[in-house]
Amino acid sequence: MNKPGFARLVAIMQQLRGPKGCPWDKEQTFQSLAPFVIEEAYEVIDAVDAGSPAMLKEELGDLLFQVIFMCQLAVEKRYFGINDVISVSIDKMIRRHPHVFGKTKAKTSKDVLKHWARIKKEEKGDKRRAAGYLSDIPFHLPALLKAHKVTEKASLVGFDWGSIQEVLLKVDEEMAEFKDALKKGNTVRIEEEIGDLIFSLVNIGRFIEINTEEALRKTIGRFITRFHYIEKKLRQKGKAIGSAPLKEMEKLWNEAKVKEKKSKMTARI
Repeated sequence: MNKPGFARLVAIMQQLRGPKGCPWDKEQTFQSLAPFVIEEAYEVIDAVDAGSPAMLKEELGDLLFQVIFMCQLAVEKRYFGINDVISVSIDKMIRRHPHVFGKTKAKTSKDVLKHWARIKKEEKGDKRRAAGYLSDIPFHLPALLKAHKVTEKASLVGFDWGSIQEVLLKVDEEMAEFKDALKKGNTVRIEEEIGDLIFSLVNIGRFIEINTEEALRKTIGRFITRFHYIEKKLRQKGKAIGSAPLKEMEKLWNEAKVKEKKSKMTARI
């Protein structure tokens, strides 16, 4: 087969769904593929975090394959094809970058985001306007990421804090309300207040241009690495992770933190 790479991948997908193709591939639907799209997207993020070009190349290929897979299902249903998807993307990128392809001026990233939000609003038309300004934010986004998107979009129309000090005061206020709910033992209110507290922390991150979804994901990664260090060291002593006293595990945890810092210093040098 002498087709160029992209065309060949499309042809492979067609063959997999063909009469003599793969039984599993032929059973798939848009709904059954949706979790795989999410999974592959997260594996791309893992590759970025790992700093491995080889891993990133592979995971981007897997994600691309999911796009081609869904496009093949769309072709079979006579909805659209991969070239239609590409054409729509080309048109959209040109339309949403008038500061590059047109005469609109945008000196900063914030200017770009404002233009982007305005153009998206115009594209969605009356249906989205009736549903609400924030209605086009994907429902299934992870909660921290969705909170960031919601507050970011609200800020583009002026609904925002004036300074970081105001956001910090809001965090203090929400923490006091959470402690009060905790003290009174009201389960429903405790849930509401901890949600408000987390939401205010997301606002801090957004205000100082840190994505809290990314920040928390990296913290989780560090926790797992340190916990595995504890597990490894205990195993070397002939102990199981659940049998060691907390004091010993905390000591190993701090060792892991020290090693982590030294590793970062070495990497910088």
